Amino acid sequence: MEKELLFKEISDNVVEMEEDIVEELCEKSLEMGIDPTETINKGLIDGMDRVSVLYEDGEYFLPEVLTASYALNVGIDVLKPHIKQEESSKRVKVVIGVVEGDTHDIGKNLVKIMSESGGFEVYDLGRDVPLDEFVTVAEEKECDFICMSTLMTTTMPGMRTVIEKLNEKNIRDKYKVLIGGGPVSQKFADEIGADAYTVDAAACVKKMKELKGV
Repeated sequence: MEKELLFKEISDNVVEMEEDIVEELCEKSLEMGIDPTETINKGLIDGMDRVSVLYEDGEYFLPEVLTASYALNVGIDVLKPHIKQEESSKRVKVVIGVVEGDTHDIGKNLVKIMSESGGFEVYDLGRDVPLDEFVTVAEEKECDFICMSTLMTTTMPGMRTVIEKLNEKNIRDKYKVLIGGGPVSQKFADEIGADAYTVDAAACVKKMKELKGV
């Protein structure tokens, strides 16, 4: 089976919510020697992106989205142990979470997985995170990055609030703030004074390495 065809089948079966088939196909990708990160991006995440469109178009509802996400997570569980662990000469620390009011955490979880695989030390605050907690944990753990995500326009202002809290405490310069999520854009990142906006987990990790020089 060709690589691109395999990715399409994985994507299709995430959309069809076929957990067992997704698991088998991800195992096959490992047998074929395909980079697990590529399978995640071009197979699993592609499928979940299609599910999001179906949800927005009213063809899928929350139960279908959740079931599809289970299929995606089954695939990630297969692939995660095989992602090459990189050793960094500098131990980069990241605090990450979904801002208060939002419980969508698939994207955040992917960033966590790929950050850890990149050799970063990750403090995952989870979802619906009180805004003060980003600042508190970043200070306690002496983090380098604060990463925030949301899939809801109503909770986007929380990202601005976190940056304002950093400014109020005169510690803004200590951290690089990265934001992401469906409704988020580079324009919004510029407006609130974030250091970067990234479109997906792979881009987020790449940007952090670039900013930290690792």
